[in-house]
Amino acid sequence: MRKFDVFLIGVGGQGIGLLSEVLIRAIDYSGQKCIGVDTHGLAQRGGIVSSHIRIGDVNSPLVMPGDVDLALALERHEAARALNYLKDGATLVYYNTSWQPLPVRLGMESEIKEEEIEKVANMRGIKVYRVKYELPDARMQNIALLAVVARNNLIPGVEPRHYLMAMGDLMSERVYTANKEIFERILEAI
Repeated sequence: MRKFDVFLIGVGGQGIGLLSEVLIRAIDYSGQKCIGVDTHGLAQRGGIVSSHIRIGDVNSPLVMPGDVDLALALERHEAARALNYLKDGATLVYYNTSWQPLPVRLGMESEIKEEEIEKVANMRGIKVYRVKYELPDARMQNIALLAVVARNNLIPGVEPRHYLMAMGDLMSERVYTANKEIFERILEAI
């Protein structure tokens, strides 16, 4: 089984933990071996949250910077940080919003712009999917990213039905119904 590494990064409260668990279960439903681990830090206070998922015959759940195939980021600053984890020619999917980290709010650093991410990605041959949809709830941004991953077959061997099965395992019926609607709408978008 070919190794495939996924790195997820966001800010506490954005749903990285749920997105990670959905991905792990979907990969499992596809019949592939995978392991993963989350790091939470100061997640409840808006700190960085990251998840590492490895598919194939691997022994450690931690991905190595510069060796990741797919990175998912839930905002622009974290997308810029995720670029350091991607190997040349890999793929970045990020939600095009900004949660302004403390140094930006304090005026010590400038806000990351889309063009800065694109410039680095272009120099390294990284394919970028910039995601932005009208959602009924900002907490659905993780599902929007998931739908883009599914629509573009970004994780080998995992089909849309696997993602839906995993979502069904992890969400109440009411939450699942709302998220499934968003997932399917984005999945079918051209």
